[in-house]
Amino acid sequence: MRASTLLLVFCIAGFIFLYAPIVSLIVFSFNENKLATVWSGFSTQWYVALFQNAQILGAAWISLKVAVVSATLASILGTLAAYVLVRFGRFRTRSLLTGMSAAPLVMPDVITGLSLLLLFVAMEQAIGWPAGRGMTTIIIAHTTFCMAYVTVVVQSRLSDMDESLEEAAMDLGARPARVFFDVTIPVIAPALVAGWLLAFTLSLDDLVVASFVTGPGASTLPMVIFSKVRLGVSPDINALATIIIGIVALGVFVASVLLRRKPTRA
Repeated sequence: MRASTLLLVFCIAGFIFLYAPIVSLIVFSFNENKLATVWSGFSTQWYVALFQNAQILGAAWISLKVAVVSATLASILGTLAAYVLVRFGRFRTRSLLTGMSAAPLVMPDVITGLSLLLLFVAMEQAIGWPAGRGMTTIIIAHTTFCMAYVTVVVQSRLSDMDESLEEAAMDLGARPARVFFDVTIPVIAPALVAGWLLAFTLSLDDLVVASFVTGPGASTLPMVIFSKVRLGVSPDINALATIIIGIVALGVFVASVLLRRKPTRA
């Protein structure tokens, strides 16, 4: 009994340590004072100031476009890589492909960003592309490391999938491409959605890799926030963080409601 009580206390303390800063951030986003840590009254003026800040809105739009495109490309390439690793059995370069798929998961972001920067510089000198660094190079970089995460998620789902479904479809005369799109994709659809959301989150959250491969006029939202925080936390950054937290919480709530209703309908 004492052990369970002690474990409960540690769990509560851990959650408080994790979520107390987030709660304080939300509270101080409604602070009237310009100093983010000195409370002087309730106000929503910083939310108005946030939506009038062209720099933050532009960076947020760039981050959203990069995240959507990177997540989509990473989902396509990661799904193909996972399908090859699971369905093609043993082939000569299987170990190499497996290692290359897992390497970005454990590679430090600094090494990934620096290597991609050197690659882009060498490519520009050799073939003239990409001409400068900007949103295109960020998309390529994010797709590169997000693809590894999608591969792991989809590979685990394909490994658990019943192959007899695909075999039955081929016995009925379906071609491999038809089997893949009509049988395999619908079965692994939850894994595809999970992989896309994971890639989207990683791309939207990335700071280190984007800092290496970006150029003038293509600053993402984390880069803008980091540059502002170094000069001191401003209340409009608290307002931005509160909006992001609210969107994430709403998404989690909607997903939980849908998951609860699904078994009831069945």
